[in-house]
Amino acid sequence: MNSRRSWLVWGCGVLVYLVAVLQRSSLGVAAVEASDRFDISASVLSTLAVVQLIVYAGLQIPVGVLLDRVGPRALISSGAILMFLGQLSVAFAEQFWMAVLGRILVGAGDAATFISVLRLLPHWFAGRILPQVSQWTGNLGQLGQLLSALPFAWLLHDVGWTPAFGIAAAMALFSFLIAFGLIRDDPDPDGRQERGESWGQALRQARDALRRPGTQLGFWSHFTTQSPGSMFALLWGFPFLVTGLGYSAGAAAGLLSLLLISGIVAGPILGVLTVRYPLRRSSLVLGIVGVTAATWAVVLARPEEPPSWLVATLIIVLGVGGPGSLISFEFARSFNPLRSHGSATGIVNVGGFVASLTMMFLVGAALDLASTGEDSGLYTWSAFRIAFATQFLVLAVGTAFILITRDRIRRQLRDEEGIRVAPLWVALSRTLRKRSR
Repeated sequence: MNSRRSWLVWGCGVLVYLVAVLQRSSLGVAAVEASDRFDISASVLSTLAVVQLIVYAGLQIPVGVLLDRVGPRALISSGAILMFLGQLSVAFAEQFWMAVLGRILVGAGDAATFISVLRLLPHWFAGRILPQVSQWTGNLGQLGQLLSALPFAWLLHDVGWTPAFGIAAAMALFSFLIAFGLIRDDPDPDGRQERGESWGQALRQARDALRRPGTQLGFWSHFTTQSPGSMFALLWGFPFLVTGLGYSAGAAAGLLSLLLISGIVAGPILGVLTVRYPLRRSSLVLGIVGVTAATWAVVLARPEEPPSWLVATLIIVLGVGGPGSLISFEFARSFNPLRSHGSATGIVNVGGFVASLTMMFLVGAALDLASTGEDSGLYTWSAFRIAFATQFLVLAVGTAFILITRDRIRRQLRDEEGIRVAPLWVALSRTLRKRSR
């Protein structure tokens, strides 16, 4: 535990996850090119990303069951091969159906990566470092977004569609070699002491994990924290900045990189707060969701195009949602035994991507509806202003279920362990009174 070998295995896992994020987010900077290449509308374009995320989200629970049964290394390696094949299909796609097939394979490979890397951590790390390593995993993996926003976008616009996606496919193949060659499931050579004895047992563990309120709280926390940033980064952010607000491709890529920078800065802070205040993790989640909704409201309330400083502020706030969503996996880890962590993590991970694909589809459909004439177009500020407002419905649903499941957990803690968690404002007032004495 916490050895040099632990850090080597973790570093390889993070590298593979980084490449997976690059594959996942490559479509976001290619949205305009994809629309021209395949001659498709905004709503059809959104289905390209939505199909990928449907596959990703739909496979999370099956992958979680597999993870508890066969271990992370096999799934990480298989995922890399699927992403390699998927990006090759996209690279040479001349018809829209070939691109759809490619993104389905990318979504399937991506689905096997992140939760498998997280599943490695309890076997290689222990103690207070574990939640922080989890945050570092998510933050460093998001460097893949920077690779898609800068070098991949440059390749796409400079050398063309096929070479750019071909290089992305080669990176996926390289990540397979790293995973297969260097990652191991466990310090123990057989690495099977925490796996289910049978497929039936693995399925029962998944069912039990789904019933636990902590897993449900993780699901809805992920649902609300990850989705606004993912919707923006994976599909609609680049078209919004370039065609909706008139920024150059380079300026838009630079602004999108703020998502990553913001997450890198916020991640360690949230990791420390999660360790220090474990009973207030849901308050951190609600705070992130509230600030995100408030910032979007300020941006969309303006009839005129927002100034650059406000756009940058919005992107910075959206970036905090990435590391904020990792708090969700702490709920899964805390309220589930180690043997079912894969299933619980898969269930939680479904939440953010269900919400993300819902937001993507709603925005695309609203953009089509907002296009009332030839002059208005699909990608104007006024159309985006209407379309982006649809995400408030998704955030409201998620927030309501966070409050419901949090109340169940607090009742359970009170009845079974005698732990009473006072409302945040009560705890803050008590702290202030103590300090004033």
